Amino acid sequence: MGPTGAGKSALALHLAGAFRAEIVNCDSLQVFRQFDIGTAKVTAAERAAAPHHLLDIVDPEGLFTAGDYARLGREALAAIAGRNNVPMIVGGTGFYLKALLDGLFEGPQRDEALRQRLAVREQKRAGSLHRLLRRFDAAAAGRIHANDKNKTMRAVEICLLARRPVSELFRQGTAKLEGFAPILIGLDPPRAELYERLNRRAAAMFEEGLVEEVRGILARGVRASAKPFESLGYRQALAVVEGKCTWAEAVEDTQKQTRHYAKRQWTWFKRDTRVSWIPGFGHWPQTQQNALLTVVTQFPGVEIFFR
Repeated sequence: MGPTGAGKSALALHLAGAFRAEIVNCDSLQVFRQFDIGTAKVTAAERAAAPHHLLDIVDPEGLFTAGDYARLGREALAAIAGRNNVPMIVGGTGFYLKALLDGLFEGPQRDEALRQRLAVREQKRAGSLHRLLRRFDAAAAGRIHANDKNKTMRAVEICLLARRPVSELFRQGTAKLEGFAPILIGLDPPRAELYERLNRRAAAMFEEGLVEEVRGILARGVRASAKPFESLGYRQALAVVEGKCTWAEAVEDTQKQTRHYAKRQWTWFKRDTRVSWIPGFGHWPQTQQNALLTVVTQFPGVEIFFR
């Protein structure tokens, strides 16, 4: 785990050669088909180097929740273990990882009519859903960033449908992952260097055809309201296609918002005391591979999985 741009995928590919490992994607956008450049998906050649799971499994306009990820992820883990291989979970979507390892509470099902009304309310008065959540459940509002509209809407939806604070439901307990002993490793690169890398990567994505990829996705009939278009890079590229901003403005905003996102990821993962942190980037393969193997081999019994 770790912030975007830290080199998690690069390190995982190197490590797959040291373990009998199969890689399980833990990025909420890489599950969607067609969205490739802006999600920094591994290439076909890289996928051939080690088995990959939970990549390109959802249509662009499909619904995919953390609960879906936990269910399919646990199925993948069981299948990999059944082959006597090591599941290596790789990605930066902290909520998906939490759902997979720690489980989710059994909340009410989505109510599309209610969500539509909430979306209209938010569109008319930006920030109104987070203010509503503060009134319903101050504790939940304190944990969810005001700009995270998806989590805010879900929390308000649960409060309204369950007629109870969502934080109270969380305390009821969840079904944790059983049969595995997770080893959590975090990449912790120097912040200034990461921000420079993210700025270069955002610019490179546009130069490599992100706007053209968006045009192609739309031309294949995917609506601009599809959830992946809400993500960093795609939101800005879509604005270019729709004539709402210039190329330069889109790149600059993507850079800024990606830096903010990386900071939020750090904050999320640093709260988990189970994580062993390794300084540096994952694309420093030998240094980082040695450091990670040092951490992993401290756990009893793990040596049986080395090649």
